[in-house]
Amino acid sequence: MKKIGLLRLFANARVLLFTLLLISCHSNVKKEDITKLNGYWEIKQVRFSTGKTKDYKINETIDYFELRQAQSDNRITGFRQKVMPQFDGKFQTNGIKENIKVVEKDNSFFIGYNTKFGKWKEEIITIEDSILVLKNKEDLEYTYKKFKPFSFK
Repeated sequence: MKKIGLLRLFANARVLLFTLLLISCHSNVKKEDITKLNGYWEIKQVRFSTGKTKDYKINETIDYFELRQAQSDNRITGFRQKVMPQFDGKFQTNGIKENIKVVEKDNSFFIGYNTKFGKWKEEIITIEDSILVLKNKEDLEYTYKKFKPFSFK
């Protein structure tokens, strides 16, 4: 009797652990958080699928996101552009904009990119006022921080 009870307890624990794992893997991103993507973001760290990380202390280019939501169908579209911050507070760019759209699928949000060079998507893992985490299909996880302009004060 005790052996059957332990097996049942073990099976229940496995189901509970699996359920918790599924819940923890799901994104906490809400639709109303998507507007936080607007603005300038600086890469802070990349986590590789192996678990190793690469930290970025100084960045010559940063990502600028601009989104808009269509009134007619609620679609969220816009662009991402690489820009180079200047000491005078302005930005230089090569003028290339990547068209993006934000889509929701299975309670997660994805940024879909579309350029003349290809199409790809990244999952929005975390989005807060000052932190953004994106993950691509190669399981690379990019952590960004909100860009703060140079200051000589």
